[in-house]
Amino acid sequence: MSTLTTTRLSTLPRVNLLPPEIEQERRFRRTQLGLGAAVVGSLGVVAALFLAANGQVSSAQTELADSKRETTRLEARAAEYSQVPLVYSQVEAAKAQLELAMGKEIRWSFFLNDLSLKTPRNVWLTTMAVSGTEQAAAVPVAAPVAGAAPGYILNTGLGVVTFGGKALKHNDVAAWLDSLAKQKGYTQPYFTNSTKEEIDERDIVGFTSQVTITEDALSKRYVQKAGS
Repeated sequence: MSTLTTTRLSTLPRVNLLPPEIEQERRFRRTQLGLGAAVVGSLGVVAALFLAANGQVSSAQTELADSKRETTRLEARAAEYSQVPLVYSQVEAAKAQLELAMGKEIRWSFFLNDLSLKTPRNVWLTTMAVSGTEQAAAVPVAAPVAGAAPGYILNTGLGVVTFGGKALKHNDVAAWLDSLAKQKGYTQPYFTNSTKEEIDERDIVGFTSQVTITEDALSKRYVQKAGS
């Protein structure tokens, strides 16, 4: 009996006896609550964005401060090397002056050593004199050079070296001239005289010879190479 009564009551239509104004007020309150929740949510989003933006600004300010410190440090380092270009220019100027002063250097110690090794055994030197180009603009040949036209004038090159010496025979003088021709930095060797003499009752040959100094004789130690 109770089961039947329950079933019947559940199937009965519901009747809303509340005035319409109360229902409208309930709906209005629900709308207010929804709007309030939306506003609170928006405020939360705005707050989160503000905190994120504030964090980015702080990070950017930190990076800016670091950059300024690095710039200050680099400027200080640059000031330390501000004289480097001046020093380089001074070095280049000094090199140019050294090349101007020493560009024509001839290391005579090397030549004298080679000369001592290449001088024929039957020849010995008694004198040696060097004259620069400005001192000997042209050297006339006293004795004809093989193949030269009459009045032939030797090219002075950088200068002339004049040797005086003794030899056992005229052939030894020729061997001496041949040894000069083979030495680097010398060219156009010739003799101005070759005459017999007597020393200690022995016939020998006294001679004077000359040779032209070429560019190959320069040491070039102080000449800057191209591209250096």
